[in-house]
Amino acid sequence: MELADTSDLWISILGNDSLLQPLWDSMRLNYRDYLRSPLFPVVLSVSSYFVFCLPFLMCDIMGERCAWVQQFKIQPSQRPTASTLLHCASVSLYHHVLLMLPASVAQWAWMPPVDLPDQAPSLLELIAGVIGNLLIFDFQYFIWHILHHRIRWLYVTFHAIHHNYSSPSALVTQYLSSWELITIGFWTTIDPIILRCHLLTTWVFMVSTVYLSIEDHCGYDFPWSTSRLIPFGIYGGPSKHDVHHQKPHTNFAPFFSHWDKIFGTHADFSFSTAMK
Repeated sequence: MELADTSDLWISILGNDSLLQPLWDSMRLNYRDYLRSPLFPVVLSVSSYFVFCLPFLMCDIMGERCAWVQQFKIQPSQRPTASTLLHCASVSLYHHVLLMLPASVAQWAWMPPVDLPDQAPSLLELIAGVIGNLLIFDFQYFIWHILHHRIRWLYVTFHAIHHNYSSPSALVTQYLSSWELITIGFWTTIDPIILRCHLLTTWVFMVSTVYLSIEDHCGYDFPWSTSRLIPFGIYGGPSKHDVHHQKPHTNFAPFFSHWDKIFGTHADFSFSTAMK
């Protein structure tokens, strides 16, 4: 009976349409002009990227001076140099300034401001929307990724740059070709439209994708990594993606593990660390 009561309570909380309403009302009333701008999703993604990269970048910069952090380094003998970090940052900045900025300005000039709905999504709707978008994006990128490894012209022309580093770090996340960055941006934009998601759900999905992508490339397997929080090996995480950079014909899915297991491209990382 207590279990049933607990379940009913969680269903009531998650399905409560008014739970996120105060937050949404505050956002749309106080920041209406900013949120309606076609530039807002781009600003949100770019700012999230650099903010999320910063903690992992600090771990790389501190290096062996912080022994507690370094015990979670997946490849302890491979540390990014200052020149490597600057190079990756410059490539990312190049894409943002010469590719994303002009496209964003054009979008801002051509597209009308978006309409902000009065009603907020329920927490259940937001969570389901984010998970649904992540699953769709995971499948899209898995197919795209495996094709760009199996077809040599695609690999050499578009994807090889991302594999210049066999030991990834956070800034390697967007060390990409323009084509790959455009493709990822297209999917993260179109998938919430396909699922008819609320704008708040869309923005949470975008930020989640940015964080999870950075975490995959960070080079650290912390106790709080997403892969350790989600049970049964459902989620790959930084250790699995690290294997992909060492063994490029394995672990093609960006987030979850099921597609690699189905297609026989899954590989585990025998990584052990003294957890404290």
